[in-house]
Amino acid sequence: MRIAIIEDNTALANAIAYRLRDRGHSVDVLHDGRDADAFMAQDGADLVVLDINLPGMNGIEVLRAMRRRGDGTPVILLTARSETAERVAGLDAGADDYLTKPFEMDELEARLRAMSRRKSLVYAERDSIGLLVFDRTSRQLMDGDTPLDVPRKEIATLECLLERRGRIVSKPQLVTHVYGTGAEVDDSAIEPHVSRLRRRLENHGVRIKTARGLGYMLEVET
Repeated sequence: MRIAIIEDNTALANAIAYRLRDRGHSVDVLHDGRDADAFMAQDGADLVVLDINLPGMNGIEVLRAMRRRGDGTPVILLTARSETAERVAGLDAGADDYLTKPFEMDELEARLRAMSRRKSLVYAERDSIGLLVFDRTSRQLMDGDTPLDVPRKEIATLECLLERRGRIVSKPQLVTHVYGTGAEVDDSAIEPHVSRLRRRLENHGVRIKTARGLGYMLEVET
């Protein structure tokens, strides 16, 4: 899952990012509202944690701009104030949930999981891939009822390829999805993840084809 953390408190943003990356998610961190607006318009995310009080554009303005573009990405708002009017304004602008600072990381994670389950209504919660099944909520690859032991970065690679099944996905796209925007990682870093994932899938009716100079494509045998 690719999650955008839009928060001008650097320490808090980094703490959230560290926790979510430790859970295997790809995380992008932004501290300015205008930068966040541009990022969401050009790159996007699967889920957004959005602070209301931001420089450049405040969180409500960023959220309204997203919804005007038809961007339905689930958003949880963070606010340092507990006034009802601010919470109502955020929900009316299109937020899916909110948390008042200070909060426990466990609660933030629980709310993100809940939003992820709601997002799964757009896609099937379970997606058949050849002889395997990918559970989007638990982020597990299953052989029948048996979960396979697949490292998190390989799962993130599979998610990216699966969302674009039948289309070529470039190395930079995969690196961004797996490591986050702005990560100081060479494009070649994705190659071992793709190679190991290819070996896991090839006996289950799933192939990862290499388009030389372009990227990779997921194909399911029929």
